[in-house]
Amino acid sequence: MSEHEKYMAQALLLAREAMDEGEVPVGCVIVRNGEIVGKGRNRREVGKNALAHAELEAINEACERLGGWRLPGCVMYVTLEPCPMCAGAVINARIEHAVIALPDAKSGSLGSVINLNSYPLNHKVKLTYGVLKDEAKEYMQSFFGSLRVKLKAHNNR
Repeated sequence: MSEHEKYMAQALLLAREAMDEGEVPVGCVIVRNGEIVGKGRNRREVGKNALAHAELEAINEACERLGGWRLPGCVMYVTLEPCPMCAGAVINARIEHAVIALPDAKSGSLGSVINLNSYPLNHKVKLTYGVLKDEAKEYMQSFFGSLRVKLKAHNNR
């Protein structure tokens, strides 16, 4: 197992926790010098908070742990491509490298729908796509398949 796979597997565990709570299965870990310094998972439904994204939780924890808002030398592992808000946070936190399992064709903002990394901002994030993508895709398909079944049952009452 490669280093990227090792840490993406940790992000997938968090995505599974999110899914088990009825959240879109997105998990994120931030690593610096071989140590996880931030973790997060989606909690928007449970927390009733639009800001409760996996990436923001992980960035917040890493900033607190490392004692600053800049996260140089950090690698973020996330199971789904960040949305515009989270992509902006990744860039603003000066995260060096984002390893992303799956692109997001609906709101991905590091290459799929838009690419904030292509704008003349003061920081560019190195991007790697596709690490453990099959596992992340399985979680997404399972979650949204289950959601469709529940919605269909609810609409047929």
